[in-house]
Amino acid sequence: MTPKPNARTGGRILVDQLLIHGADTAFCVPGESYLEVLDALFDARDRFRLVNARHEAGAANMAEAYGKLTGRPGIAMVTRGPGACQAAVGVHTAFQDSTPMILLIGQVGRDMMDREAFQEIDYRQMFGPVAKWAAQIDVTARIPEYMARAFRVATSGRPGPVVLALPEDMLTEAADTPDAAPWRPVEPAPPPEAALEKLRALLDKAERPLVLVGGPGWSDAGAAAMRAFAEANGLPVATSFRRQDAFDHRSESFAGDLGTSGPPALVRFVKEADLLLVVGARLGEMTTQGYTVMESPAPRQVLVHVHADPDELGRVYAPDLAVAATAEAMALALGGRRWFAPERWAGWRARLREGYLETLRPTHPPGDLDLPACMAALAERLGRDGIVTLDAGNHTGWPQRFLPFGRPGRQIGPTSGAMGYSVPAGVAAAILHPERMVVSCVGDGGFMMSGQEIATAVQHGARPIVLLFNNATYGTIRMHQEREHPGRVIGTDLVNPDFAAMAAAMGAHAERVARTEEFAPALDRARASGRAALIELAVDPEIVSTRLTISALRAKARA
Repeated sequence: MTPKPNARTGGRILVDQLLIHGADTAFCVPGESYLEVLDALFDARDRFRLVNARHEAGAANMAEAYGKLTGRPGIAMVTRGPGACQAAVGVHTAFQDSTPMILLIGQVGRDMMDREAFQEIDYRQMFGPVAKWAAQIDVTARIPEYMARAFRVATSGRPGPVVLALPEDMLTEAADTPDAAPWRPVEPAPPPEAALEKLRALLDKAERPLVLVGGPGWSDAGAAAMRAFAEANGLPVATSFRRQDAFDHRSESFAGDLGTSGPPALVRFVKEADLLLVVGARLGEMTTQGYTVMESPAPRQVLVHVHADPDELGRVYAPDLAVAATAEAMALALGGRRWFAPERWAGWRARLREGYLETLRPTHPPGDLDLPACMAALAERLGRDGIVTLDAGNHTGWPQRFLPFGRPGRQIGPTSGAMGYSVPAGVAAAILHPERMVVSCVGDGGFMMSGQEIATAVQHGARPIVLLFNNATYGTIRMHQEREHPGRVIGTDLVNPDFAAMAAAMGAHAERVARTEEFAPALDRARASGRAALIELAVDPEIVSTRLTISALRAKARA
């Protein structure tokens, strides 16, 4: 059969759709199962940047971080079987973090399906529970349809990941098919005026109201509007887990974050509140402290819940007022409204603000390295545009507790709790924003899961600064061990390599810091090096969190 004059291979059609929909970057580990896509990208390399990571989990986490930073779907490309399995952690993070992302997976040929061919997996079944949509493109001519839908699904309502499997022979097959129209995000309708008036009436009856902001999609304008509303009406505001950059910490309305390192008093204040205005946050396990700060299904507090996904409203907690709207739309609708005198709840707001300020008064941990002092030195250098990426683990308590945030897109961390996230995320952030300071905070355990992506940073000219908190243990699990079974330590001790030598071997600037006074000069040298950098922080193993030591945990268990 003679190909039609305008026929293109499936690989070419797919790349054309990426360009049409405004994608400019993808993160990958190359594989033979999608060679046609790679070949088509060769001809688009002046318009499209392909970042080849060293591990599929790294590529997926880079794409997820890209989605967080831009609000556009981060694109990851991996091969079939093992490649897809290793990328699954990034898909899970994108799902739990409500991040727009598209994972493209090479697949076995259509004539080999259902024979357990080499590396064959049914990705619709595999990713069904952790993706907004998982599908396989079996007809080459339908690639534009599938790709347009992928961009829409990944960004609509509650954003999330889409997974598309690409059979190898489908990509090599030629088809004459029209391109889809460029994807455009669906603009959310503003909250109905009737809902805003009901919110005002509910607030008017409240004595101890609290605003909780979180979720994805915050812009500078939305964050500024929420701050203006809170300050004009004298309302205290907290943020959900790892969404601290949604509200400016310098505001007298800021009361801290409901997460793993926020003000201990804030949990009590949430329970004392008689009205909660939740904008954008899902009210998941971490933010609700294990579903303990409110009763389910009917909270004691009056609950006003604003979320882009109607299915999320009432999922765990039945709201008194449910508003299906994005956090951005709600914030912009509230921004210019002054309903109440700011003095009305002044005493209540001051109590919450003092609880937050109390967390900034550090106790000095044991050892020669004062981590609160190090965070203060880092805060001086980050500025308003600096980006901090976080991993999983108790070491993240130091940047979460002591670094100030204000503008969205400055704190990038997995609410899914995935280890190995921070370094790839820092690489992606540094590639996307070469003009900004990017600091990746990671523990020794997490670094050994993805630290090789420093080589990716070096290859692509990215300049993240990795702060590696090395206490020679899986610290979070050690903390739980000591609390539940004091002194019975097993499986959590680590014998680590020379991290500075490891990073230097990959082409990065690298130093080890063991004393407080060494940190700021090392940080300045890392910034001045003009390349990716690693600073290993020698953390006393006695320290397991910003507030706990092993000795204290054991003493409490014996008491």
